[in-house]
Amino acid sequence: MRTRITAAALAALAAGPAAAQGIDETVNQVFANSTGWFVSLIFSNFPGTSFPWIVGWLVIAATTFTLYFGVIQLRAFGHAIALVRGDYSDPNDAGEVSHFQALTTALSGTVGLGNIAGVAVAVSIGGPGATFWMILAGLLGMASKFTECTLGVKYRNEYADGTVSGGPMYYMVKGFAERGLPGGRILAVLFAIFCILGSFGGGNMFQANQAHAQLINVVGDYPGWITGVVMAIIVFLVIVGGLKSIASVTEKIVPFMAALYVGTALIIIAMNYDMIGQAFYQIFAGAFTNDGVVGGAIGALIQGFRRAAFSNEAGIGSAAIAHSAVRTKEPVTEGFVSLLEPFIDTVVICTMTALVIIITGQLIADPTTGMFVLNEAGDQIRTVTGNTGVALTSDAFSSAFGWFRYVLVLAVVLFAFSTMISWSYYGLKAWTFLFGEGQTKELIFKIIFCLFVVIGASASLGPVIDFSDAMIFAMAIPNIIALYLLMPVVKAEMNRYLGRLKSGDIRKYE
Repeated sequence: MRTRITAAALAALAAGPAAAQGIDETVNQVFANSTGWFVSLIFSNFPGTSFPWIVGWLVIAATTFTLYFGVIQLRAFGHAIALVRGDYSDPNDAGEVSHFQALTTALSGTVGLGNIAGVAVAVSIGGPGATFWMILAGLLGMASKFTECTLGVKYRNEYADGTVSGGPMYYMVKGFAERGLPGGRILAVLFAIFCILGSFGGGNMFQANQAHAQLINVVGDYPGWITGVVMAIIVFLVIVGGLKSIASVTEKIVPFMAALYVGTALIIIAMNYDMIGQAFYQIFAGAFTNDGVVGGAIGALIQGFRRAAFSNEAGIGSAAIAHSAVRTKEPVTEGFVSLLEPFIDTVVICTMTALVIIITGQLIADPTTGMFVLNEAGDQIRTVTGNTGVALTSDAFSSAFGWFRYVLVLAVVLFAFSTMISWSYYGLKAWTFLFGEGQTKELIFKIIFCLFVVIGASASLGPVIDFSDAMIFAMAIPNIIALYLLMPVVKAEMNRYLGRLKSGDIRKYE
């Protein structure tokens, strides 16, 4: 089915806009009819609430791991930074990339539009108080990342040529077998299928589509296939070199785009320093009061948790694939490094976005609906929806710097590009798990992945992208089941390593 859709879409592009639109509508209808039930299942709410059960699944797991590992995200934070600096790194250890490169590769897969548009949606619906719950969910998610990435390294496959393959597929099979648990291979196959389909959509087509949408806002309308072809060529040139090539790019892009975005936010916050206290008051007060928020304090909680879960992907299992390639002989060290990821993604970058929106006075409460809306010139107000999240963030930043919309376009394109190259690696490792290792098999996947970049930028395949986005979050179902069953293994690794670190058996590498 996917091959036929790809061929049809490409033929439509060659035939012209009218044919492309006809194919687009056909694909939309076919997917809506055949996969709508799956999308509804994954993103459905708990009965009687507006809280998606998949978000609850992620948050409950994060809370469980936080308690089980004794708030490891706080206890190991300092040591994690030391590991990223390379203080304990031996270049002779097995693996392909450094701790820093593994972290930036995983971060490039999570830092993206969720930090720009998603936060705007959260505070527009849940009010400033949603920021508090978003931060809390990010802190809890650090424990989920710690758990899955430790297991990813422990049960990875190491090959003679120095390459490695790891991630949930491998700890489901090898970890379950080691503990005498049934069903590991079934969970692994399900996870791999979800990961491949998710990489084509949410990790690829959606990113290309949004990048093109931002570009035409600045340079004017032009065919999406042009953006798609250019991005596909660049993506292919990076991913054809394997993880080392991907890591060498992400270690440069991620710090740059984070510094660009956070730096601009900090300047705006500093320019409005007299509003910082009031902003934090709104965040904390709004988290527990009902004023001007749809759903009151519960509405703020729902939006905060939802945006954090959708932004940092803690518990999804994707990051464990990237972190598994690190050079180390101590699996738990990469678990420590990985817990920095939700902190950077959610606690730092998402919070910066929320603070700028609040401080610049972009939100007011609509007295008739209780909905927070964008405060525009005069008495006109425009309700903020999921489609205008980027516009709200852009307006907030542009209130201080009129040129920021150009910076935002650069940020969106860089976020989209880095997300695509990271998700190409996630999809590739799931692909090789199902079909076997080998250069030819890997090349086939990379070519297919790049074709979907062109399709994503060219068409508005809503139900296709919704389906693949649901696949990404479906990855959390088998992954968290595995984490619950294997967390005693992680605890044994953690206690052993921390005991040796305390006794002085583990020292900084010189």
